[in-house]
Amino acid sequence: MDKDCGRLVGAVVIGVVLVMAVVAAWCDYFASLRKADLLKTEWLDLNKDGFLIRNQAGGSVLKMGFRSGTLDLDSCSKEGVIIRCSRSFAGKVNFFIMTVKPKKTVVCYRVRWEELESDRPVEHAMSYTESYWYGGAETAVQHWPMAFSGQQAPKSFVTSDVYSNRHDFGGILKRYWLSSNATAIKINDSVPFHLGWNDTEKTMYFQARYQDSPYKPAPGRPPYAELSYRVCVGPDVTSIHKVMARRYFRKPNKVPAKEMFRHPIWSTWALYKTNINQEKLLIYAENIRNYGFNCSHLELDDGYTSQYGEFEFDTQKFPNASAMFQKLKADGFLVSLWTHPFVNYDSANFVPCVQKGLFVMEPTGQLPALVKWWNGIGGILDFTNPEARNWFTSQLLSLRHKYGISSFKLDAGESSCLPWQFRTQAHLPDPSTFTRHYTEMAIPFNERTELQSGYGSQNISCFFRLIDRDSVWGYELGLKSLIPTVLTISILGYQFILPDMIGGNAYPNRTDGNGKLPDRELYIRWLELSAFMPSMQFSIPPWEYDDEVVAIAQRFTELHETLVAPRIIELAEELLDTGDPIIRPLWWIATSDETAYRVDSQFLIGDDLMVAPVLEPGKQERDIYLPAGRWKSYKGERFYNKEPIHLTDYPVDLDEIAYFEWIY
Repeated sequence: MDKDCGRLVGAVVIGVVLVMAVVAAWCDYFASLRKADLLKTEWLDLNKDGFLIRNQAGGSVLKMGFRSGTLDLDSCSKEGVIIRCSRSFAGKVNFFIMTVKPKKTVVCYRVRWEELESDRPVEHAMSYTESYWYGGAETAVQHWPMAFSGQQAPKSFVTSDVYSNRHDFGGILKRYWLSSNATAIKINDSVPFHLGWNDTEKTMYFQARYQDSPYKPAPGRPPYAELSYRVCVGPDVTSIHKVMARRYFRKPNKVPAKEMFRHPIWSTWALYKTNINQEKLLIYAENIRNYGFNCSHLELDDGYTSQYGEFEFDTQKFPNASAMFQKLKADGFLVSLWTHPFVNYDSANFVPCVQKGLFVMEPTGQLPALVKWWNGIGGILDFTNPEARNWFTSQLLSLRHKYGISSFKLDAGESSCLPWQFRTQAHLPDPSTFTRHYTEMAIPFNERTELQSGYGSQNISCFFRLIDRDSVWGYELGLKSLIPTVLTISILGYQFILPDMIGGNAYPNRTDGNGKLPDRELYIRWLELSAFMPSMQFSIPPWEYDDEVVAIAQRFTELHETLVAPRIIELAEELLDTGDPIIRPLWWIATSDETAYRVDSQFLIGDDLMVAPVLEPGKQERDIYLPAGRWKSYKGERFYNKEPIHLTDYPVDLDEIAYFEWIY
């Protein structure tokens, strides 16, 4: 009996333990289910290492990892559409994800991770293995879609002169990226943002930090890093971009002078560099008319003043500037002048500007911060200072009133123009904000003004010029870089684009040709492509080559005026309301076509004119991707294709460019 009783008690104890284990496991299972449900919102799943976003069909469209720390999920809670967490395994944080549905077919997520200790950066890593990405910035080597090379630790995402610093981000940028799987990311303007990548792991790094950085926290605020951004998912790439552009992009408030769309700009730079003078300018203008070309305006570039920072003509080079401008006006020429934000130390304006406190200062605020730029050493005007803005504007207005100047080419303005340590009258938490202040100087003249840099400047209704191009064929500031760069800055919201000078700038050692002129074939192909851009700009004139090149130039400037410009102007007026780009990628009308995402040598003007230039030396044919639709070629051929087709080795003579119009 004692043995049986003992066995019975043992069995009961084991049974109770098993029941308790089952109950505990059951409770843990339901707790896990509740926790899993807690960490989900719409199509997003959160875990301690990152989050995953799916589209409406359930497919994965974005994977973001937390590189700088992992979340303590026990600190997380859910309130309606917001998931909050208060701790990571490194310490206290302020983290949340909020779901927003701006449209029935679009879901957006506001993500914020704020460190509550000053020395910790925040870094998230986005995988780009399963899609093509576009946007970000103008770069020296430009591809469409984006193509990263090697590994890059996160570096400050600020405006820079990529001609001087080939590995920096360019003068036009926006913290915005768009993917072929209909996902868009916009980093908030308040973030001290750094971008890096690892091409081996196919990952982009989004980092916020103040240490070893040009970003500065607001006065009185601790330097706690905060990475905040929006991720939006839509039905297709074109639709999601339209939503983002309407919600988060500034739009121009008017269309620039229509003559700039219709007729070429003629610049003195590539032909004469700084060796320009009164006689050469008048001969240049005379040749434009003698060869039968139109001119929206004549651009007098660098070299007309005796010192940089002065606003009067060098009397040695221009002995009678007033008579020169009267002659040009009588001949029907409007004239634009090159200018910049620098005042060199040997300029007569340097000391007065120091005395008035018009320069960006060194950190103590006692002395101007000298900067070295491509034309010397001097101060840079502080455009956060109303007095400096007024002084600069008054100089330009004086030139306009004295000589009848039509407008100005505002060069430079990137944050890389600033010294590493500086002080401005108004606090600049983001150094690229300096670029924004500089571009605002174009507003009084913006009907014909030309800018090179832009940051939050999409609403300034002037032309934005690509950084100087070399006279070469390739992707590094060459002919092949034009379409990827124009498509990139179009997606960033800059639509009035000047694709730099036809043939490039003919800089020594950066020119394919005879050393003086760009290669003849390169010049012709560049000319043909430029004829389908929003505006054309000559500097090296076609008569520097031969009569055939002149004839080709005459034909393509006429084609630009009659075929291209009317479409461009119509689209320009529409974008004031829509924000839709003028120059569009092929996927704009072929959102479900894998091939369209990769095409970097063709583009659309609106939805109904597709252009396919020849961009290779020695070629008089090219492969052409023709989206599904009803098309008529420039040769009169008609294509009624229900599916996209490839035209292999399509013949395109040296004096031709392939283009196709939609048949309604």
